[in-house]
Amino acid sequence: MAESTRNATLNIDGKLYELPVHSPTLGPDVIDIRKLYAEADVFTYDPGYTSTASCASTITYIDGDQGELLYRGYPIEQLAEKSHFLEVCFLLLYGELPTAAQLEDFETRVTRHTMLHEQMQYFFRGFRRDAHPMATMVGVVGAMSAFYHDSTDINDPWQREVAAIRMIAKMPTIAAWAFKYSIGQPFIYPRNDLDYASNFLRMCFAVPCEEYEVNPVLSRAMDRIMTLHADHEQNASTSTVRLAGSSGANPFACIAAGIACLWGPAHGGANQACLEMLREIGTPDRIPDYIRRAKDKDDPFRLMGFGHRVYKNFDPRAKVMKQSADEVLGLLGIENNPTLQVAKELERIALEDDYFVSKKLYPNVDFYSGIILDAIGFPTAMFTPIFAVSRTVGWISQWKEMIADKEQKIGRPRQLYIGKPRRNYIEVEDRR
Repeated sequence: MAESTRNATLNIDGKLYELPVHSPTLGPDVIDIRKLYAEADVFTYDPGYTSTASCASTITYIDGDQGELLYRGYPIEQLAEKSHFLEVCFLLLYGELPTAAQLEDFETRVTRHTMLHEQMQYFFRGFRRDAHPMATMVGVVGAMSAFYHDSTDINDPWQREVAAIRMIAKMPTIAAWAFKYSIGQPFIYPRNDLDYASNFLRMCFAVPCEEYEVNPVLSRAMDRIMTLHADHEQNASTSTVRLAGSSGANPFACIAAGIACLWGPAHGGANQACLEMLREIGTPDRIPDYIRRAKDKDDPFRLMGFGHRVYKNFDPRAKVMKQSADEVLGLLGIENNPTLQVAKELERIALEDDYFVSKKLYPNVDFYSGIILDAIGFPTAMFTPIFAVSRTVGWISQWKEMIADKEQKIGRPRQLYIGKPRRNYIEVEDRR
């Protein structure tokens, strides 16, 4: 990080403290408070760290006011239209778009690592059949360090590279096998002649008794879903991966921690919650009642899939996802599906109703991705595992960046203690 040329002055009880101000490539300036405790004996208070930069990063940039998402400087709309997921993986991992030779080498390395250690089959079978696929994924990914212990030394750059390729390659197989296990179907092995998204769809929906041909429209839609969810700056699961990694934990344990965090309904379950809401509404004629409830401040009901905590204007990923949704639904010929009819009417209202427009409650990426995944044939329990497959490259990229950061320290947030002051132990017979 470059030396600061400006300072902010903090006045505490008449004493002044100079705090360096750093200017990023994009985004607001950042006040450096690292020495504040040592110099002033005070902490800052920021629940959720929403006003705190926990690291310096070169990977992803979000401008919520402008509705902008950049991977290594490239707008997400351009990457979703012109690129594909593995090329985006290369970009996130290494910082630049690959040459043709680099891309071919990278795709080959990922493809050749998609199989799982054969003994991991027994690990899957140790779970109950009705286990949630995310529960299975947390366990299996965490156990990868027991199967691939030749890539757990975080101080070895080559082992870090091997671990990165392994996780990107194997995560679709793990998610697909978790799905197959949950529905009682045999595991389908990956094939080296298929692209990343097509391989995943085949492992999820093929059965041994007949051939399965992946439709290119569905494959492209899945590739876009993965691209749009590949990274999203310092969100909860990414911060969890970085925090776990700051202790020196092996990469498989760190990614397992990220998956566990993603499982939370406030993070990775938004598209599932959106689809469940659409099904609850049921038919378009019931929409006005739900719109009324959404506008009522005293009603706890909230429309899922509209607006975004970060994007205060529009979600740039939603436009791309809407196009994919139209293509998939047109291909499958399910325009008369009741859930889809509810979604289309809600979309129309959100884009025209003054209440939604004034509050910028536009349909977000979760609104459309849930519809697409449902149309393809995934149950809602698989929505978050697919999110985890997509986000793995972002987690790995952020983890690798953290390991290489000389300023990185073990994560140790402070607290505002509001409990009892010091007091002495009272013998049990003297307590009242």
